[in-house]
Amino acid sequence: MDKHKNKVLEMSIARTMGNLRKNRIDVDFLPSKSDVVPMIRSIIDEGSTIALGGSSSLSECHVIQFIRSGPYNLIDRYEQDLTEEAKHQRFIEAFTSDVFITGVNAITEHGELYCIDGTSNRISAMLFGPKKVIIVAGYQKIVPTLRDAVHRVKHIAAPANAIRLGIDAPCVTNGYCVDQFFDEEHLMSITPGACDYGICSNMVVFGRQPVKGRVSLLLVGEEIGY
Repeated sequence: MDKHKNKVLEMSIARTMGNLRKNRIDVDFLPSKSDVVPMIRSIIDEGSTIALGGSSSLSECHVIQFIRSGPYNLIDRYEQDLTEEAKHQRFIEAFTSDVFITGVNAITEHGELYCIDGTSNRISAMLFGPKKVIIVAGYQKIVPTLRDAVHRVKHIAAPANAIRLGIDAPCVTNGYCVDQFFDEEHLMSITPGACDYGICSNMVVFGRQPVKGRVSLLLVGEEIGY
């Protein structure tokens, strides 16, 4: 990257990290995705019960493989041949975990985390239950405002995830949300009845946290995830 563009990016990252900390969200910058597993190893106690949110970022950083093979008790949502009922039970068990590890859809320079969810097991556990929440995200998810966070979901995160999940939603065909533009009065601006696939059922903005340091962000200096 051009050194001048890189300087602008560094200022954006620094501004974002500073505001996240003001919102009582811990944040560490990791230059490479190869730094993620060593960092997680350093902050999770052996014997901890771990649950995972659905996240391409975790797969790209080999977090799932590491937790499975490490000295932890994994509530494994990815276990082969799980029935839907058994998977649902794993989602409920995640609320009792010591650590919940997941991704996020966007991060604002104002110090907010923006998440959308279909079944909402991920955002539910992020909000309440687990003693510790660790979020892994690439730097490309930083945006200036919540409006930009919504735009990012509509044009990048939701279509990519729908394609990954094999969902025949309008965004898979279009490459963007069926209601692609931001509406000042309606945060996601999806016309009722326009999309029946539910990948964007619920949206949550994480601002100032009631428990300092419960939520931690590992911000990676590479593009990972959607």
